[in-house]
Amino acid sequence: MTGMRTVLRALATAAAATALLVTTAVSPAQARPEAASAPARAEPKAPDGFVALRSVDPTIIQEMRYTTAHTFLGERVDGYRQPVCILTRPAARALHLAQKRLLRQGYALKVYDCYRPQRAVDHFVRWAKDLDDQSMKQEFYPLVDKSRLFEDGYIAEKSRHSRGSTVDLTLVRLPALPTRPYRPGERLTPCFAPKGERFPDNSVDMGTGYDCFDTLSHTDDPRIQGVQRANRQFLKRTLTEVGFVNLPEEWWHFTHKPELFPDTYFDFPVDRRSVAGH
Repeated sequence: MTGMRTVLRALATAAAATALLVTTAVSPAQARPEAASAPARAEPKAPDGFVALRSVDPTIIQEMRYTTAHTFLGERVDGYRQPVCILTRPAARALHLAQKRLLRQGYALKVYDCYRPQRAVDHFVRWAKDLDDQSMKQEFYPLVDKSRLFEDGYIAEKSRHSRGSTVDLTLVRLPALPTRPYRPGERLTPCFAPKGERFPDNSVDMGTGYDCFDTLSHTDDPRIQGVQRANRQFLKRTLTEVGFVNLPEEWWHFTHKPELFPDTYFDFPVDRRSVAGH
């Protein structure tokens, strides 16, 4: 038990450090406060069925990418105020169960994105329609023409994430090493390059990076073999056992079933205040 408590303390510390790195990776210019010049208005709150993941399991590592400039847009995404994972309570509890099983095997979950407000999805759509903005193409969609992002299914006007039971995540081998923050303007490497060449991530090798717009991201793509395929199947099997369903086109994308809000697309911001008191 002493060993397990040590692992749990180390994971909680690593998660806090990751959140700090992600937060400090956003410069004042990138932060773009959404309401800086607009009149103050009351923001919608999450209904009681939502919780902050950390309140359910503080050992799950959180690297909330959309609060940083390391996104396929090249900037922080609208609606992401703080690097906090928010999910429906059943989805969060299922992740907690999966995490307990993984810790015994020397692994931990790491989430990249959880609940996603509709305003963030709208930001994706505006970006996808701006064919002149291709600043992050070399990393996130090097082989895909931006004009095809809607047709090929990489961007849509609605997202399962906005219903609160969908999460993007990966596996980290323990002990978890820190991941350095992205430096805007740094040289970009294709998301499907060998792990040692693409942007560093402390996750196990899944064959591509997160948010890689390429068919190699399909969970069962036959070109992904060996350790990479085994890692994908390990993640999928672990989450399937606790009620998640994988999106076949994205190895990192899972939805907990049955969804608590199967028909509602929420737009409250990703902010601790949205779930305060839950």
